[in-house]
Formats: sequence, C-alpha cells, structure tokens
Amino acid sequence: MIARTRFSVLDRSRTREGRPAAEALRDTVALAQEAEALGYHRFWVAEHHGVPGVAGSAPTVLAAAVAAATRTIRVGTGGVMLPNHRSLVVAEQFGVLEALFPGRIDMGLGRSVGFTDGVRRALGRDKEDAEDFAAQLGELLGWFAGTSPTGVHARPSEGLRVPPFVLALGEGARIAARAGLPLVIGDLRGREKMLRGIDAYRTGFRPSPWAAEPYVVISGTVAPAGTEEAARRLLVPEAWSMAYARTHGTFPPLAPADETEARPMTAKQRGFYDAGLAGHLAGTTEQVAQQLETVLKETDADEVLVTTSAYDRTALLDSYRRLAALFAPGR
Repeated sequence: MIARTRFSVLDRSRTREGRPAAEALRDTVALAQEAEALGYHRFWVAEHHGVPGVAGSAPTVLAAAVAAATRTIRVGTGGVMLPNHRSLVVAEQFGVLEALFPGRIDMGLGRSVGFTDGVRRALGRDKEDAEDFAAQLGELLGWFAGTSPTGVHARPSEGLRVPPFVLALGEGARIAARAGLPLVIGDLRGREKMLRGIDAYRTGFRPSPWAAEPYVVISGTVAPAGTEEAARRLLVPEAWSMAYARTHGTFPPLAPADETEARPMTAKQRGFYDAGLAGHLAGTTEQVAQQLETVLKETDADEVLVTTSAYDRTALLDSYRRLAALFAPGR
C-alpha cells in the first residue's frame, strides 16, 4: 500500500538552541527543495504565534517563499488557523498565492486559537471563536465562489480554485464531512481517536464542488533511520520540548539529543518525556515500512502528511530520504 499512497511534508520551522529564527525559516525552504527532489507530493507550513520554539508565524508568507524556491511540488498551509483571521483576508492571501503559482497551492485550514491567554489577547481572539469555525469556513469558501452577500468581491481570489483541507479531530471532522472537504487528521499515536474521526468523516461526507468523495490525509511523525537507536534519538529533542511545555507553559527551541538526555527531569517531566517518545512510526526503515502498512490498512488513508521534527538536520534529511525510498523506490 505504501507505493500507492501519496506522502507529503509539514514543517513547523522549529528553532534550534543557539541559532536564530531566520535560520529555521531558511531551513524550511531548503527542506522543501529536498522534498520536491525526493518526490513528496506536498509541502506545507504551519501557523504559530508567540512560541519561542517555532519561527513560522506567517504561513502564507512562508508558503510564498517555498513556492518561489520550488517548481513542481504542491505548497500550502497546515494550517492557517481560521479563527485568528478575517475570511476575506485569508481568501485574498491564497488568491495571490494561486495567481502567482497556479495549480500548486493548497489551503489547509484549522480551528485552533492562540497557544496562551496572552497570545489570544494579542490576536483579539478567545477560545469561543473556534466554535464558529463552520460558519467561518463557509464564508471563506464563499469568497472564492463569488457568493458573499456583502457585495464585495475578493480579488484576485474570486473564480480561482484553491483546494481547501480541514485539519481536525472530533467535531472538526464532522464539519469537514458536511462541507464536503478533504480531511487532515492526526496524530498517529492516538490511533483509536483518529479512526473514530475518520469513520465519522466518511459516514457523514456530502459531495461538494470541492470534492466528490472523501479524501483522508493522516498526519504524524514518521521517522525511519539506520538503527532503532538512531530513530529514537531523532525523537528526543521534540519529546523534551513537549515535556517542558507541559510543565512550564512555553515551548522551547530544540536542543541536541545528548544534551537533552543528560539533563535532570522531575518525575512529571519524565512521564511527559517518555510519552513523547512513544507511539510514533519510528525505527529502522524496514520496521517503519511494516508500521506504515498496518496504519494504511487500518485507515485506508489516501495520503500521509509527515511532521517529523529533529535538532540534527542531517539526520532528519536522511530520514526523509529513507522514507522516500519506500514510496518512490525508483526515483
């Protein structure tokens, strides 16, 4: 099933200890070029605000840089958090991207609001704004269809076709189904919850002008390496960042694996850290291939969106190359 499945990349522009945010953004663009050469289908960037460990705060701006540096790979967002923005502005931004890079732009949309109360206040949003996601989504799609009741027309967006995707679990999956849009769902560690979301999506799907049938993208960390230990070390920096965030309320830059493993941890941090290392599709290339076959059989997914983060960029690129050798062995 691996060879019949599309594989794509979502990069969060993770910062690394002692290195500037600008380097993380340039690394994202360089990774997109590598992903294109390896045969990945899409390359998406994310939206985070006020997070020390993430440089990607303006996804449509970064997507423009990625699209300009590549030629064939599809480029998009995973995603623009719709509750943070006015739908007209989002439509205009993606309209400009599609006009500049026709036939290559994806519009991945999420329903999360800011990471902390302070960020939400700075954005002028609160948690309740996410509850209006279905209406916001309909309004956004209306700008492309030219059906806004305001008498205003989105330029150059109106009449352009920018494929929308909904990033979701739970209620978000049902919203995607009712709207007739492709679904991006994760993470791979929460398999039972993910399968319930996929079932609800497929059961409730209504064909639309955007999609005639359900389309499921499963998302998560996929980390093949030369040995099991090398794969585990790829996961260590992100696992510590998550553990630190859960106990301090802020998400730090990635640190080297050796440094992370040598640091003292409280029992609570150790619990979060160990949980952060577990459940990913990681191991030798052969082990990951077997894990992927199992997940693809369980989900019948159309596409896998890989979200692996690591401090060691050389090891990360090697992992993406090993994965590409599984889905595009002759490339």
